[in-house]
Amino acid sequence: MNRTTVSLIAGVTALAAVTGFASVSGPEASAPDSAKAADLLPVERTSLLCPAPSTSDLAETAYTSFTPVTKGTGSDGGAALVTAGTEKAGTDKDDAAGDDTDEDAEKGDAADGGKAGEKKPFLTSKEPGKPVTGEESGAESPALVGTAEGRFAPGWAVQQTTQVEAGTGRGLLGVACSAPDTEFWLPGASTAKERTDYVHLTNPDDSAAVADIELYGKDGALKSTVGEGIKIPPHAGESVLLSTLIDEPETDLTVHVTVRSGRVAAAVQALDDTLGGDWLAPSATPADRLVLPGIPKDATSVRLVAFAPGEADADLKVRLASPTGLITPAGHETLHVKAGMTAAVDLGNLTRGETGSLVLTPTGRSAPVVAALQVVRGKGDSKETAFIPATTAVGARATAAGNRSKGSVLSLVAPGRGAQVRVTASAGSGGGTAASKTYTVKAGTTQNVQLPVPGGLKGTYALTVEPLSGGPVHAARLLEAPQDGVPMFTVQTLPDDRGTVRVPEAEQDLSVLTK
Repeated sequence: MNRTTVSLIAGVTALAAVTGFASVSGPEASAPDSAKAADLLPVERTSLLCPAPSTSDLAETAYTSFTPVTKGTGSDGGAALVTAGTEKAGTDKDDAAGDDTDEDAEKGDAADGGKAGEKKPFLTSKEPGKPVTGEESGAESPALVGTAEGRFAPGWAVQQTTQVEAGTGRGLLGVACSAPDTEFWLPGASTAKERTDYVHLTNPDDSAAVADIELYGKDGALKSTVGEGIKIPPHAGESVLLSTLIDEPETDLTVHVTVRSGRVAAAVQALDDTLGGDWLAPSATPADRLVLPGIPKDATSVRLVAFAPGEADADLKVRLASPTGLITPAGHETLHVKAGMTAAVDLGNLTRGETGSLVLTPTGRSAPVVAALQVVRGKGDSKETAFIPATTAVGARATAAGNRSKGSVLSLVAPGRGAQVRVTASAGSGGGTAASKTYTVKAGTTQNVQLPVPGGLKGTYALTVEPLSGGPVHAARLLEAPQDGVPMFTVQTLPDDRGTVRVPEAEQDLSVLTK
């Protein structure tokens, strides 16, 4: 053994003693009989992005930030939201002569007191288990960029809810602020003459992001070069009006956002002249089986929009998970979706006075699809709309912030086997004590559960949903705030809050240094 090897072993041994550093050895460590199960540990850092809420001067926006209490997190950390930059993003072509956009962004950050991470927080969490709230008014409210670390990171959730009393898109517009990613599918958008739809892209990072927007209609991809190379400056948000990307109106669109460099969060703000407006969140990753939970029992119109991103057509069986079981809507038993094309079908008064969830499964050969529902409540001039994208199962736990003492409805659906679920209502933002209740959801049914009420509730509260046994559970939360006869409402789905991550167990094996 030479001197270099001895020195290296000594250094590694010292490092292991001080920091608990562990290394994984070569072939022996990967052998089946020596492999150990991965530990499920709390995440240590979470990023969330909230789009600019509205362009209406009448907009009133409420934010609620909440982290559920998670075991094994330690005592350090924090969670804060700061305002994003307002610089206008361009395209790669605009920056051919230089990178002036980045310089402008840096100047803008300096004017605000430093980079995004150094700005004065708009909203700061105080302790896990207790929500904090903030408010904004008018058309100039910016996008928000947030980071949670340590004990505040696992399951961190932020709800953005905007009420607009009049004008295009009037209604209750709600969105769960989301984590950045590199690809998004958003079926249900439109460039019809009565619609004004914007794609909002928000960049959390220190460098600019570059994204492409592709649109697919009933006949396939719609040609456009305007949506290529859209540049989003660091710590900034950018909105793109969909009607500027194509020449002719298209009633049903699927929006595909891909990121060439960096990361963004994406959502569509859909505003209708007569049906109000809401946020359209991304659909779950393309899959051959989809669940769209939480259709209100008083829905007067339900429209399904689906897209097949692969090379094969998709034939889907359409079923409604009602409070009594799975039923097939008469006249809408199946849906054929051609590859690369958007398909839409009006399901009418689907729920007929009972809450429900749509379950899509292949009739034969499977093919991946994405899907969303446009749901309308009300009649005549008092109609209001919301969107329900396909969502993944709750998993270990889901979190929904921004609930109120009145006007909050939780829907749970067990599309396969029945399940037992625990729902916890947190303390209120202004005071109160948490309360929990356990529910049984029968196989193939959707249940609107009576929420547990926090003791001495003041302010808004958060919900956590935790499956205890049985099959997968999907969930959605409805918020409503009737205004002058208009049933204003918004629906957010509740996928897993990604509060934990599996970390393989590792052991010290210094013998690899002598081989």
